[in-house]
Amino acid sequence: MLTSIDTAPAHVPVIIVGGGQGGLSLSFLLQQQGIEHLILEKHRIAHAWRSERWDSFCLVTPNRQCRLPGFSYVGEYGGKDPHGFMLKHEIVDFLEAYARLVNPPIREGVAVTRVKPRAQGGFVVETSDGAYTADKVIVAISGYHTPIVPRVGAAMPATLPQIHSLDYRNPQDLPEGGVLVVGSGQSGCQIAEDLMLAGRQVHLAVGDAPRAPRVYRGRDATDWLEEMGHYDMPITEHPSSEKVRQNENHYLTGRDGGREIDLRKFALRGMKLYGMLDGVEGHTVRFRQDLTAHLDAADATYLRIRKTIDDYIEREGIDAPQEADYAPCWAPERDPESLDLAAQGIGSVIWSTGFRMDFGFIDAPVFDGRGYPGHDRGIAAHDGLYFIGLPWLHTWGSGRFAGVARDAAHIVEHIAGAMAPALRQTATA
Repeated sequence: MLTSIDTAPAHVPVIIVGGGQGGLSLSFLLQQQGIEHLILEKHRIAHAWRSERWDSFCLVTPNRQCRLPGFSYVGEYGGKDPHGFMLKHEIVDFLEAYARLVNPPIREGVAVTRVKPRAQGGFVVETSDGAYTADKVIVAISGYHTPIVPRVGAAMPATLPQIHSLDYRNPQDLPEGGVLVVGSGQSGCQIAEDLMLAGRQVHLAVGDAPRAPRVYRGRDATDWLEEMGHYDMPITEHPSSEKVRQNENHYLTGRDGGREIDLRKFALRGMKLYGMLDGVEGHTVRFRQDLTAHLDAADATYLRIRKTIDDYIEREGIDAPQEADYAPCWAPERDPESLDLAAQGIGSVIWSTGFRMDFGFIDAPVFDGRGYPGHDRGIAAHDGLYFIGLPWLHTWGSGRFAGVARDAAHIVEHIAGAMAPALRQTATA
């Protein structure tokens, strides 16, 4: 049984901000090194998975990729569906089981309000329950902090309910009527499908997110890509270099055992597709004339991934079943220009328009103009400051269960090296 610490010493060698999979992974490895530390968690372990996902949410990467230090889905956890995709409550169960194994020193319900470097080295860590000092601080709170609602949202009719995807739970919680979903990244597409399957009339404003195959040539596409080493590629070797961090995630789903998302098929089932939202005048929403271009671009990425897999199969001489060529099943006669909210009976709007990072509580001068922390594999330029859980921190898997263990090990190795003299002195005392 996990026991949260009620009080802690005023000075802790290492403070970890955040008790998710990143923070727990760090704690496991720090304990192996005999390094004293403390996790400060604003809410409770697995809070984001428990409280900031919709009811039908599931992973889009296979369960077998859930590998944390000393604990994996197919190993210590004893999961029975390695090629499946855990639902929200199963993800919470997985993390709670890991927390019981790690048994970390943690204070839940304690918010970190400021991290300030000290002139003599180390940091002052101010919290909702007093201040600490620490030699090292590891920020383990991902990069999805503040929900983004475009300014145009303020022009929507005041009587029309609007929520961010962060607050969406299920179709039954929404007012009656059609739903306008703005944004077609992973969340937007999956929420749009959730509403469609519940019988709602869905209107989806499509952005520039790419799509990916689910199962291709007899295997999940992630199996092929992992075997090809795609997930081990460091950002320094990626063709887009650091720009890849700004890319939208490919949309697909793990729902009902996993499947592709093809918005053209959604259109055949009655979903109304539009280009990117461009403005609002009264009850009329205007869209850019780019729906066709976005659908074609998403297909192009999908086909490039398939070809990458085809080339690998041919190069390695692998016996794999052939797949039929992809042919678009639907295309708009023209890109729609507008939507009359009242005439179409729109009862609510869901903004699936992403998040912005907010590391404003950290005073160290390590951030660029976008607020992204400068770092080398999570090691910040300011001595003693670290980050983990950010997308493409080092590889594609850095912001996911698949890669957090490697990132945590690198950071803990760096900390152990820096603290080695003090640790040796303690051991011989």
